[in-house]
Formats: sequence, structure tokens, C-alpha cells
Amino acid sequence: MNIAEIKQKKSISELLEFGIINLDKPSGPTSFTISEFVGYSLNLRKTSHFGTLDPKVTGVLPIALNRACKLTGYFLGEDKEYVGVMRLHEDSDIKTIRKIIQEKFIGKITQMPPVKSRVKRQNREREIKKFDVSEKKGRDFLFYVECEGGTYIRKLIDDLGKELGIGAHMLELRRIRAGIFEEENKEYPSINMYDFEKAIEEYKKGNEKLLKKIIIPGEVVSEVYLPVFIKEDNLNQILTGKPIYKKELIEDKGWRKDSVVSVFCKEKFIGMYKVLRGKEIFAKPEFVMQEMRG
Repeated sequence: MNIAEIKQKKSISELLEFGIINLDKPSGPTSFTISEFVGYSLNLRKTSHFGTLDPKVTGVLPIALNRACKLTGYFLGEDKEYVGVMRLHEDSDIKTIRKIIQEKFIGKITQMPPVKSRVKRQNREREIKKFDVSEKKGRDFLFYVECEGGTYIRKLIDDLGKELGIGAHMLELRRIRAGIFEEENKEYPSINMYDFEKAIEEYKKGNEKLLKKIIIPGEVVSEVYLPVFIKEDNLNQILTGKPIYKKELIEDKGWRKDSVVSVFCKEKFIGMYKVLRGKEIFAKPEFVMQEMRG
């Protein structure tokens, strides 16, 4: 899928109907407040964000627009990257901290969600792919984490402090990547609130160029979930939620049973499907992008 080409062909109204904006969240407002602000500013029916950041945490916060909100669950579990500053409650050195990290905090770990979290408080397994500390200034250390979506970084730092036997807490945190959405990326860079508001201002004056530049087509989901292309023959039936049969595939590339795929007819996004690999049925829909009415 050529996302840049799809974006070029779409009107601003089409992008607003099924698009994503990769915002750089400032410190202060909640993720929900930012999402609501985007919806209000663009006069949208609905918005949703791809993964909560605490009010004081800054960085990458993708916001889905209108029908792209259906994609939220498909992006939430993607890996995240963070940089931050932690403070130890007693002095230590980088070598000691790295040793504990390698022994206890790389790979699969068990976390109990914080008391203030909205999820049920029970142990959950999460994968830490990279975790390192670098610069030291007094008892403050710069750290970097690459982890599975849903990992609590504040809790990770607290648990590290307990393992060190001296205690630790997080001072600052910035998310620099959420799945395919990064802080610095040529195709989908994060946009600060000033530039977003400037684009809105211009849009209201009749200049849609800046706004169009920052909206990512929802079809970008094909970069996370492999695209499957189908024939046009039974498209009307498929759009009503019927399963996709093997005979309707343009090419069967041997997608694994139970895997989730994004389905397209040429460049038209059809929906997200779970592969069944039955005798005749290829996949059943998880959600279908039905035609707009009226």
C-alpha cells in the first residue's frame, strides 16, 4: 500500500472521516482532554487516542478521527518507546543499576497496575525489550525503555528502586514512539499543539494545505496488519458483513489461521478480519467499513 499516494488522492473531508493525527502531547492536559480538543477544533463526531499518557507525560499521542476510531484497539498493543529521568532515593552507580536491570527487568516481567489506574488490579505479564540508564547527575539518571504496549513505566521505575533496595521514582517521562507513530519520522512525524492550532486556523480561513499535511490516512493500518486484496465481484455483500471466501481473494499468500489482517479492494479499505482458513471461507469480519449514507 502506498499511503502517501492514497493521501494525495483523498479530499480533506475524506481524511477527516478516516484519518489519524500524530500529536506531540504537552505536559498538563490529560490524553482524553487532548482528544476532545481535536474533535471540537475539527467539528468531528468522534475522536479517540491510541494509549493514555499521564497528564505530566509528554510525547507521541496518535488521535483517531471519526471512523478511524474503530482502529483504536488494533494499535493499542503495539510496542512503545520512552525516555525519562528517574531519581534514586539513595546514591548508586550506573554499573549496579544496569546489572539489576539485566537480571530482573529484561524480557517478560510481571506488573501489578498502580492503585490509580483504571484497569483491574491484578498481575499482568509484559515484555521489556530494552531498558538502559545512561547520564547520571547526582541521584538522577536518564533512562530509555522499549516495551510492550500496556507497560506502566512509573511502576517499572518504582519496582527497580525496590530491587536496588534504595527506592526510586520517576521525575520526567516522554513517549517517543507508539507502534509506527514516532516523534521523528519522515512520513508520520508528531505535530506539536502550536502547529496543529495553526493548521486549524488556516483551515477555517479556507486553506486546507497545512491540515491535509498532518492527517495520516486510516489505511496506514496496513503497515501493522498485513493487507489482503479481494476482487470486486461480491463487494456489496462483503460490505454487509459477510465472510470472505477463498475464491474472492486476488491472491492467497498463506496467511496464518487466527491472524488478523486488513482487507482492501484495490485502495478501498474494507475492514479488519480474522483468518479462519476453512474449506471455503477465508476470513470473518471483526469490523467492516460500511458505505456512508445520506
